[in-house]
Amino acid sequence: MGVLGLATLLAWLSVGGRGKIFTRCELAETLQDGGMDGYEGYSLANWVCLAFYTSGFDTAAVGANADGSSDYGIFQINSGWWCQDAQSPSENLCHVRCQDLLNPDIKDDINCVKRVVQDPQGMEAWDDWKEHCEKQDLTEWVESCNL
Repeated sequence: MGVLGLATLLAWLSVGGRGKIFTRCELAETLQDGGMDGYEGYSLANWVCLAFYTSGFDTAAVGANADGSSDYGIFQINSGWWCQDAQSPSENLCHVRCQDLLNPDIKDDINCVKRVVQDPQGMEAWDDWKEHCEKQDLTEWVESCNL
């Protein structure tokens, strides 16, 4: 591998290393501080459950979709509608760069999911939430977190 290739690889690895994997209670506390408990009628446990099943609590998670869009961050926010990336056209309804959703500071992620859940679909916008969290007893997601 040449010097340029090595430099590119190191740069890519350093970008990937900027994310954070939250613990369950750490995320619950951060989301509570961000006003998510009860937001649009959804308990804090719903948001923690969603983050676990979409990203494993990893802020640097990126998922590719068949339509060419990608999902970004701890809540897997879609580039086709909610954030702007270089690969796909977007409505960018959250007015945020998708790349900005991959760092440990999830304030912009919280602001964006607040926007997403205001749409008529609510949390049903996330298939993972529908499959794993909807109509479930979610108390375990915030249990023993001292909130």
